[in-house]
Parts: sequence; C-alpha cells; structure tokens
Amino acid sequence: MAMPHSPAPPSRGATILLSRRDNQARGLARHCRDFLGRPQPLGAATLALLERFHLDSVGCGVSAIALGANAPAVLRREALAAPPAAGSRGGICLGDPRPCAVEKAVAANASAVREWDSNGTNFGYDAAKGRTAGEFGHNDWYPVALAAAREASLDGDATLRVMLLIDEIRGRLAEVFALRKYAIDHVHHGAVASAAAYAAALGGTEDQIESAIGMVVAHYVPFRAIRAGRQLSDSKGASAALAAEAAVTSARRALAGFVGPRDVFRNPLAIYRLNEPCPAGESPFDLELGVSGDAFAIHAMHFKLGLYEHQSAGALQALVDLFAASPQLAGDSDGIRALRVKIYEPAYSIIADPAKRTPATRQSADHSLPYILARTLLKAVAAARAGERADWRSLMLLPADYSDAAIADPAISRLIDRIAIEHGGPEFDSRYPAGIPTSVAIEHAALGRLEGGLVEFPLGHARADAAATAALVDLKFDRLVAGVVDDPQALRARMRLAGRSAAEIADLYAFPIRCTTT
Repeated sequence: MAMPHSPAPPSRGATILLSRRDNQARGLARHCRDFLGRPQPLGAATLALLERFHLDSVGCGVSAIALGANAPAVLRREALAAPPAAGSRGGICLGDPRPCAVEKAVAANASAVREWDSNGTNFGYDAAKGRTAGEFGHNDWYPVALAAAREASLDGDATLRVMLLIDEIRGRLAEVFALRKYAIDHVHHGAVASAAAYAAALGGTEDQIESAIGMVVAHYVPFRAIRAGRQLSDSKGASAALAAEAAVTSARRALAGFVGPRDVFRNPLAIYRLNEPCPAGESPFDLELGVSGDAFAIHAMHFKLGLYEHQSAGALQALVDLFAASPQLAGDSDGIRALRVKIYEPAYSIIADPAKRTPATRQSADHSLPYILARTLLKAVAAARAGERADWRSLMLLPADYSDAAIADPAISRLIDRIAIEHGGPEFDSRYPAGIPTSVAIEHAALGRLEGGLVEFPLGHARADAAATAALVDLKFDRLVAGVVDDPQALRARMRLAGRSAAEIADLYAFPIRCTTT
C-alpha cells in the first residue's frame, strides 16, 4: 500500500485574503499586479514543483503533436494560418518557430498539453483552512504564461511567476466553488486565472484586468455537456484550450480598451451568486491567495504517472501492490476469475459508469476504469514474459495503450467482463478528496483470494513519496518524447525556466518535433 511518506511542505509564507464583502475581481487585479510587479521571495520547493509540472506538460504536448492527435492538429493548423495581430510579436506553437496569432497559439499548445489527459491535477481541497469544495483542475495553462512572456519580453524567473499566479488563482478557486455542482466545466477556473495573469503580465491596469475577468465570467462559461454521452470527443480534451483562447482574447480586448462587466463575483446574475445565493454585497466565498514562500496551492496538486483519469490512480496503485505481494499474478491473467474494485464518489460515477465498459474512443477509454485496469493487466503479462517486474515502470500507460487496435483487442473485453466496480459507501467517500480511496481484490484460480487493502495516497498524489513520484514523472517524460525530439535530455535542460533570458523564453517552444504519423 502506498502510504504518505513525504508530504507537501506546510504553507510557509505570506497570504492575502480577498473578502466576500469586497470586489474580488478588482482584488484579483490588484493582487496580480503586485505579485508580478512587486515580487516577494518564493520558496525553493514551490519553484521546483512548478518547473516539474511545466516539464511534464511539455512532454505530454510534444507526444500528442508527434503522434498526430486530432484536436491539437486541427488547432495547430488553424494557428499557423493566422498571422500575428499588428504590433504583436505573435505566439509560438510547440515545435514550430513561425509566429502566429497569440490566442490561436495558446489554444493549440494548451490542446496538445491536455490531449493525453496525463498532466497535473488538483482536487481543490484544503481541510486545514476549511476549503473543501473539491473542484477538479489541471495544469493546462502554462502556454498562457509563455505567450504573455513573449509579448512582454519576460525572463524565465518572471515567467515562472506568471505560471504560479495562474496555478494559484485557479487552485484556490477550486477550493471554494464547485463548478461541477452546476454542470459547469472545471476549466472555467483556469480561464479566470489566465485572463487575470495574462493582462497583468502585459502591464494591464486594475480596470483592464477586472474587465478581462468580467468578460470571461459573463461571456465564456463552458458547460459539462462536453463530458456527457456514451463516447467522448475532441471537445472534452480541448476544453481547457478553448477556455484559454477565450481568456487571452478577453485580456487582449481589455488591454485595447474594451470595458467588461465590473464586480463580477458579486454580480447576482453571474454564475457565482446565481448558483449560490448569498446576501447582497457579498460573493459566496472568501478567497485566500499565496504571496510568498511556499504558501501556494501547487503543493496540493498531483502528478499522473501515465495516461489515465487521475481518479483511477488508487486502483492502479492497489494493482501494483498486489503484483508486488504476489509476483506470479502478473504472468497469469487467465487465472483471474474476478477483479473487484471499491471506490468513492465521484470516481464511481465518472470512471465506473456502465457506458465506459465498452469504450470506442481514446477519450472514453482513458476515463474507463475497467479499460484502464484491463490494459494494465495485459501489460503485466507482457512484463512477466520479458522477465520484468510488474511495477509502475513496466506498467506505465502510454499513448500506444489507447490506440484503436489496443481498444479493440478482444483480450480487453474478456478481462473487462471479469471486473466489477462498486461504490465503497461513506467509509470511502469520507476519505476523498483528501485521498483517492480505493481497494482491489482478486479471485484467482491458483492463488485464491488476493486482497490489496485500502489505498489512499498512490504515487503521484501530493501526499505520496515525493522522490519516487519525481523519478517516475521523469521516466514518463523520457518515454513520451523518445524518438520524436533530437535529444530528450537536451530538451529537459532547455525547458528549465529559472535564470533564462527573455530572448530564450520567447523561443522556448520553437524546437523541432518529428511527426511519427502520416
């Protein structure tokens, strides 16, 4: 069982509180300007995490582009056909040096980063502060910071601050307002953060930044309709990309003089008070934001150790633990009579939905716990035949595990027929979102009943072994970019932002990527 070993550091450093009784949109604008313009020291742990999350996102994006994933390819062609606006330096698409329209480059890059659903995740949970809305979110928004850096000639240290600002705002919003309760997609929090940070990075005034936030909230609210239906589509994976595009567009319009709605968090017809009515003159929540040290939401964010919906990480860890306890299990999947999983809500509704037992698209397969487990079992068999241990290194799910051929493999459906998933009830639900509580039990013809115990903090979780997680995230990067860039280690070094000049940051993403599809 993967137990907490190296928990995130405590929140050391200063914070500010944006009261529900004040104009929080304007408070965000002021905070963004101060955070970038009058910087206070940041903790080494915070900066190290930020660099790793960014590198992880680049690995995901490079792989999606190289393998010709559809949504990134469509948005990339659209971006490269759109010249920069007059007076703009333009944006850069991953893997291409040609400047193009900033908002289009942001959409293409964010789509690539998010396509595999394999970059960082947050659950919007801070029990110590009583902020437990538990909204999801992902580290999809770094292309916004890179676009701002190119436009404003920011160096690497300043660019890291823009990235952290976006992660902090969206991470703290996720702790206080659960968008999913109102069928709103979680990317909205990232759009608010991106509009504010982008406008501030380009020197926006408080009025302009507030206008950018107001436009995003009033005009561009994405609904979870993209996640409904038996088979998911490009819209699910590209949701953050389209929200980032809207955020940058709103910020650029505000900087050009367009005036958006004011005081939008207290607006009775905007999504916050409309869905959670509260006294006049208030929003539904206070918003506390880190300013210095390690007092940032990034310390509660999680890594994925491959391609899978993060809610399945507990089940994967439980399976890895079973292989470690009974190594012979890996070589005999045919002997599995039944594999039973207990899991919490909302994971039960999201990745154990009966419709997910027969996925036909990658976007559905990577949100199907039965598919994820069946594919992992097949990888364990292959590892055993090759004389390898069945552990995270050999079982890491990669793009090939979601190819059309992999999804259609008859062995997958035979294994899925033996997998049963049930809701674990209050015992499990009470442990989420602090953890990812899951248990796996296997009935095996030769080995009998194998119990994995309760897993709460699988590797990749913010409360799991940080060093072991980091090693696997590094391995994941190497595997994702292998064969599609000239030198993976040189790319790793190139992506380190700290200490880089503005000129280096401006062309950071302009390195060659070899496409492996026709």
